[in-house]
Formats: sequence, C-alpha cells, structure tokens
Amino acid sequence: APVFVNDDRISIQGGRHLVVESQVESFIANDCELSRSRQLLLITGPNMGGKSTYMRQVAQIVLLAHTGSFVPAAHAEIGRIDQIMTRIGASDDLAGGRSTFMVEMTEAAAILNNASSSSLVLIDEIGRGTSTFDGLALAYAIARHLAEATRCYALFATHYFELTHLNAELPNL
Repeated sequence: APVFVNDDRISIQGGRHLVVESQVESFIANDCELSRSRQLLLITGPNMGGKSTYMRQVAQIVLLAHTGSFVPAAHAEIGRIDQIMTRIGASDDLAGGRSTFMVEMTEAAAILNNASSSSLVLIDEIGRGTSTFDGLALAYAIARHLAEATRCYALFATHYFELTHLNAELPNL
C-alpha cells in the first residue's frame, strides 16, 4: 500500500507499469525520486527504450494511490499532488482545423498556465510537430519554465540531446 507523506516528494521503489507488464515476458521494475531539489527529470534514450513507459508508470502509481488502491511498486511514498497533467503522443484535430503542432502547443500552453508547484507533469517529445530547431527551442523553453517558474514535479522525455546541458544551469533538474 502507498504511504502519503507531508514532505514535498514522490518516492517510488520497484515501480511497474501494470498494462505493459501484462504484455511482455519480462518487465524490469524502476525507481523514481522527485523532491524540491530534484523536480524535473530529463529522460533521454532511443526509441522503444522505455521512456514513455517509465513516465506513465509514475503517473499510474500516483493516480492509483490517490484512488485508495494498492500500487504496483515495492514501496511508494507520495507527497501532496494536486493534479496530473500530460502532453503525450501526436494527435491532430484536422476536422476542427487544428494541426498536430497546434494541438501540441495548445496542450503545452494549458500545462504552463495551469500547473502548480504541487502538480505532476508529463511531457513526452514536445516540439516534434515542427522543424528541428524550432522544436528544440520550444522544448528548451518549456523545460526551463517548468523547472524555474512552475517548479512542479515533471518527467520530460526528449530526443533533443542538447537539453541535457540544462542540468548545468538548473539545480533542480
């Protein structure tokens, strides 16, 4: 069973993703440590490397804990979380006149305008709906804003390896 704590943190040991685990032969459990000094995890790696699964499993564990359920983890301590916000996957609304890029930016704007320091935010591959340099600039600005201004708990998956330099500038990344 998860433990709710008054500290500002999410601590998961041996976390698993229930759906993915049921579909594969072998699933390797993962840990996640988020705190005020470690608020944004920048997650890089190859396609099919598990970035999205890792992020979704953390959100799944936090959500299940808040519903009063047992969680798929060896141990989970969850601090105050007011909402889970995500920008995951490429989708469009062409019938409504909105491109993939417009949907991506609308969802990103909603996160940037509404997330609080107690929110858990998942951003998966932001900026892929436009040119490489524009996408990199958007991803950089969004990651920086989440780490510096919003100061929420964030899992930020990206193919833009250049973003890894942010850890030298932002102590909570």
